[in-house]
Amino acid sequence: MTDFEYGPVEMILAGFDGDEPNPGVMGAIADLVEAGTVRLLDLVYISRSDEGELAYIEVEDAPDSFGIGQIDLGASGMAGADDMREFGDALPPGTSALLLVVELTWAKSLASRLAEAGGYIVDAKRIPAPIVNEAMTLAES
Repeated sequence: MTDFEYGPVEMILAGFDGDEPNPGVMGAIADLVEAGTVRLLDLVYISRSDEGELAYIEVEDAPDSFGIGQIDLGASGMAGADDMREFGDALPPGTSALLLVVELTWAKSLASRLAEAGGYIVDAKRIPAPIVNEAMTLAES
């Protein structure tokens, strides 16, 4: 049986107003990890001041700041400085975000099973949820 150590990884920028995520944001991430839907590999807090200055904090280095306690990251440091700058550039002034690096565990299983059967994933595209929902609303009207 082919069993990959890691599956596909996505970087997701989850934004929020102000300086801190509310407990519901952290709860949503924890729920997905606990359910085994994703494995959290890295987590970075990014903020943009009202003046436009960017700041980055590896959450593992300051867990008490976010009320999440000790977290177990599978590959801390996977999000590099270039990633942080690129994602940070998308933040409007006066907002913050968490840059999540997640392994898609369901896709790891799919890739392993395909490889075992002599197949492989050639390409994948992600359509963001707001676009899918808007398209479906338009199609239903």
